[in-house]
Amino acid sequence: MGIVFKQSLNNTLITYIGFGIAGINILFLYTHLLTDEYYGLVGVIFSVALVLMPVMSFGVHNTLVKYYSRFKDDAHLDGFLNLMLFLPLLVILPLFAFSYFSNELIGDFLSSKNAIVKDYVWYIFLIGFALAYFEIFYAWARVHLKSVFGNFMKEIFVRAGTTIFLILLYLDFISVEFFLKALVGLNLARVVIMKFYAYSLRMPKLNFHLPKNIREIMNYSALIILGGSAATVLLEIDKVMLNQYIAIENVAYYGVATYIAMVIIVPSRSMHQITYPLTAELINKGDIAGLKTLYQKSSLTLFIASGILFLLIVLNVNELYLLLPETYRGGFVVVFIVGLIKVYDSLLGNNNSILYNSDYYRSLLFMGAVLAVSAILFNLWLIPKYGLEGAAIASFLAFFIYNTIKLIYVKVKFGMLPFTVDTLKVFILLLAIGIPFYFVDFSFHPIVNIILKSIPMVLVFVFVVYRFKISEDVNGVIDSFLKRK
Repeated sequence: MGIVFKQSLNNTLITYIGFGIAGINILFLYTHLLTDEYYGLVGVIFSVALVLMPVMSFGVHNTLVKYYSRFKDDAHLDGFLNLMLFLPLLVILPLFAFSYFSNELIGDFLSSKNAIVKDYVWYIFLIGFALAYFEIFYAWARVHLKSVFGNFMKEIFVRAGTTIFLILLYLDFISVEFFLKALVGLNLARVVIMKFYAYSLRMPKLNFHLPKNIREIMNYSALIILGGSAATVLLEIDKVMLNQYIAIENVAYYGVATYIAMVIIVPSRSMHQITYPLTAELINKGDIAGLKTLYQKSSLTLFIASGILFLLIVLNVNELYLLLPETYRGGFVVVFIVGLIKVYDSLLGNNNSILYNSDYYRSLLFMGAVLAVSAILFNLWLIPKYGLEGAAIASFLAFFIYNTIKLIYVKVKFGMLPFTVDTLKVFILLLAIGIPFYFVDFSFHPIVNIILKSIPMVLVFVFVVYRFKISEDVNGVIDSFLKRK
């Protein structure tokens, strides 16, 4: 777990810097420099692109991690890597042709409620393409246990570029139309840079020697498209469906609220960059004892991190909203519900990695189908009735069903749960801190109020976790920090 925690800390730092930049963009620059309509348009473009990304990648970013360590000689490995590079084109080229000849039809569908979307179909396609191949090259780096640079490109590069272009927009150096084109350009540039980095780790050699298990690889890729990317799709499908039912400005309001809650998942995103290939290696070796240890330690560590972040966000969100334009306020319920989803996600530890890399990956097709159908049905039912809060409730219900099925499935097939007695200790500690601090309030500036409430919460939480040695990994990091002092 040491290498996991070390790289996770580096990735967490990068990810938090990225989220900080995104926070400046989403909470302040976008909300003040773009109209609500254009901000909503940006949300729709990226949400539809993210929904398309798993299909356009053909699941290769998951397949690459699962099978890479199985190839021991260079000839077969090069053949496998060439297959990974060209396989997505089986989807992308037909999709490109369909988009070209049916551009008007697609535009009419996406703009049935909001006409502004119609002229930006190609933006969606190009960003979806860029996201797909970026994830492939990122996986290429991760199988070499080199996740930090890729994480920088994933979390910081586009967001920092967006900040620059938003400032240029504020200074009237560029127009809104140029800004939207710049977002496409940033994503395409990121793919090129990531490609060169991935090739610096291992340059592929043109080799048409297909792997002997190509049928298994193709089946895995096809099945993992839905199952392996179901969570990503679900996080965006609600915004896509909001665009179909209510004014596009609401996509912007919903995006701000969900972003605030998404901060909770940062430690999980960072840790998964390294636990994913380690999980694949443990499964390939048949080391079930090591897998159980990784499962429970990753769950506990992520629950500690996500739990305190949830409290900090929920207990300070009203103060944060006072810093935003009035039209963006009032999203407490959305933040709370989406925050619960992210805590549950974190509590599962590396559950996803276990399923993706095991022989039971086919079950993800069923789970993904259940998730997709339930998410769509819940959204169809709840968005017309309750608007933004309905979308959040729909996501919660779908995610709760999905995560619970995965939890039970790993228990049945592997005989292990991520929870330990320490999980209960953390839960009780969070309640003991959250309940009294809910009633603590100050009458100063919102930023001062947030600081005055947050610092004692964090100090009490960290002291108790460290004093009672709830997590050996957390204690190890604190001890390492104290020794440096």
